[in-house]
Amino acid sequence: MNFEFFIAKRLIRGKEHKISISAPIIKIAISAIALGILMMLIAIATGVGLKEKIREKVAAFNGHIQIYNYDNNVSEVSVVPVSIEQDFYPEFSSVKGIDHVQAVASKAGIIRTEDTFEGFIAKGVGQDYNWDAFREYIQEGRLPNYDGELNTEVLMSSYMANRLKKKVGDDFFTFFLKEEDPAKTPNQRRFEIVGLYDSGFEEFDAKYVFTDIRHLQRMNKWEENQVGNFEVFLEDFDAIEAKTAEIYGTTLSDLDTQNIKNKYYKIFEWIGLFDFNIALIIGIMIFVGGINMITALLVLILERTQMIGVLKALGLSNWRIRKIFLYNAAYLIGIGLLWGNLIGLGFIWIQDKYKVFRFPNPKEYYIDYIPVHISTTAILGLNIGVLVLCLLMLLIPSYIITKISPVKAIKFE
Repeated sequence: MNFEFFIAKRLIRGKEHKISISAPIIKIAISAIALGILMMLIAIATGVGLKEKIREKVAAFNGHIQIYNYDNNVSEVSVVPVSIEQDFYPEFSSVKGIDHVQAVASKAGIIRTEDTFEGFIAKGVGQDYNWDAFREYIQEGRLPNYDGELNTEVLMSSYMANRLKKKVGDDFFTFFLKEEDPAKTPNQRRFEIVGLYDSGFEEFDAKYVFTDIRHLQRMNKWEENQVGNFEVFLEDFDAIEAKTAEIYGTTLSDLDTQNIKNKYYKIFEWIGLFDFNIALIIGIMIFVGGINMITALLVLILERTQMIGVLKALGLSNWRIRKIFLYNAAYLIGIGLLWGNLIGLGFIWIQDKYKVFRFPNPKEYYIDYIPVHISTTAILGLNIGVLVLCLLMLLIPSYIITKISPVKAIKFE
């Protein structure tokens, strides 16, 4: 154990056994650090959690990247089919980082009941469709099963079912205009609701009804190997721009690609502001905590002026004496970080498990509760960053030690 650390340890123990002027100020500084790390953890966990939840919901309806025929690029529905006989389907082996590829199709229609009618988009899916993201959205009933023969099962949103006054087990009639000649008698289909979902995204819930893709293929007079487009899911969302360009470069020239960040740019511009808010909160909390630690350090230095004079008289350099107080400050910052982490991570765990805090207006955030998510890397990085930045801020006030004269300091009362 070096000499500076030994003196700092004695200094800490000395404060623990006697009441000093600096004691309340030090407690305030520790509390500021604890409150700061608490607020930063909550800001990161809620900001990242909300971003990831919104991303998941948008991707559940669209995939991360869509591959489609150029003629479909301005349409919400599938017009020109794409063959499933592609090198990237069903396994996209030529591009790394692809989690799943699924073939889908969509077609606009009208649901007619005795009392009302609603426009909707039938999203045709098949055996390869990944329902994992939808399992948590199921409010009632079950997911449809399209593994066997063609059937009439559909998954509808609770929002649309309420407007149509329908429930699980009810059936309904639909009308689809014929693309080649809208004036002709529309295609009619009867479907049965086997499940109701609620994603919280009214923009999607108000229009999407999931059905067997074979219905759409028959109505469009497509072959069994023709679909509307492909949805690609990535292992890492942060790589979406790079993977979009890579996928575009590996697919045929008559196919185009689009990712959900471009398709729903307003949503992603909005959640992009979360990063700025998180950075702003972290900056403010570090500044406030640093200012409190600077105040505590200055008071501690003034209170220990005689000790500084004695140490200088014994031959210690200014830097070695400064290190004594910096070690002491690091200890105090560590106490604040410990309490802040215990309270902050405890709060995050409770919110993640029990969903205690909820949004007063879920429609504004597309989710009814406040989601939280924080990684171990973020926790370690935040704590190390706070400790280092606070200590760097303390280097300037510790410079006052170099101005203390040993002769005057020893006489100081």
